Amino acid sequence: MEDTLKKIQTAFNLAFGVAPESITIDTTPKDIPAWDSLGHMSLVSSLEQTFGFNFDVDEVMEMENVSQIVRIIGARQAKA
Repeated sequence: MEDTLKKIQTAFNLAFGVAPESITIDTTPKDIPAWDSLGHMSLVSSLEQTFGFNFDVDEVMEMENVSQIVRIIGARQAKA
């Protein structure tokens, strides 16, 4: 999970320009002002580039916080 979180931190940096170390498993949209509906799509795009796969609509809608993002990516990696 640590490697996954580091990649997620990189994706947040690319999408929002935030310091990677500021992103933790407890980060939510209220912690990142730019993480609104448009910012969410930028984040999803950044995550797709970082991890090399596309998310379906249900997965995108479930990405409500970093904990959920880790869970969704873990599930995708387990299927691969």
